[in-house]
Amino acid sequence: MPKETRNIKYLVEGIQTSDGAGVNLTRIIGSPELNMLDPFLLLDEFGSDNPNDYIAGFPPHPHRGFETITYMLNGKFTHEDTAGNKGHLSDGGVQWMTAGKGVIHSEMPEQTEGLVRGFQLWFNLPKEKKMIEPAYHDIQSDQIPVVEFEGGRVKVISGTFQDTTGPGRPHTGMMYLDIHLDSKQDITVPIANDWNGFVYVYEGSINANIGVPKGHLAVLDTKDDFLCSSSVENTRLILVAGEPLNEPVARGGPFVMNTKGEVLQAFEDYQSGRLG
Repeated sequence: MPKETRNIKYLVEGIQTSDGAGVNLTRIIGSPELNMLDPFLLLDEFGSDNPNDYIAGFPPHPHRGFETITYMLNGKFTHEDTAGNKGHLSDGGVQWMTAGKGVIHSEMPEQTEGLVRGFQLWFNLPKEKKMIEPAYHDIQSDQIPVVEFEGGRVKVISGTFQDTTGPGRPHTGMMYLDIHLDSKQDITVPIANDWNGFVYVYEGSINANIGVPKGHLAVLDTKDDFLCSSSVENTRLILVAGEPLNEPVARGGPFVMNTKGEVLQAFEDYQSGRLG
């Protein structure tokens, strides 16, 4: 008997907004339509060939209680933080930062052939790890393994696909894949049961139990593998899944804790210079 596959439950388009010093972006998770998908708190897509849309970047700002995962499709970012980390992220690379008990960092872009494009994902930390020491590492493009097959390829940023494990090291269970498919190509991705997951199509379109056009996020149900097929040539999507924490979430701007009191303490620590 063939194994059942996950269905897409609903689609989310996201909203146009800006962040940092005026960087234009699309907010997909963390929007009124999809506030969060435990353990994922935010997903932004940024992309423009107009430097005025992004060149002011993200000057120094604080975080506490979660991880930020920035995946650059095109362009470069320079990172500095109060934990003493410095990094340079280039085309196809990933910046993985654990804010933990608190860090102040900046992310300043450089364009590549006139284009900066990528994603930033906020990944929640469980209660017992929210106040761990901050950590940071760059994952350059050539450090990310690629699984090739007839009609497509998969970059394994985190988690395991076809016995290939990515370099991203989350604190709880997680998978992050960048999938490229030719026209009419199927792919099946095993996902742990009960994990929350989504796909975001950033080029082309896919078909599963429903169609997903470019620029839409599809929230998946929580059982079995995910099977989809590409509708057009050069279809590209990210597939992200993670083990839900099932814990209270209290948010206040750049701080994500379990209680409102902990968020207020984070603001007080930041204003008094104790954070980062």
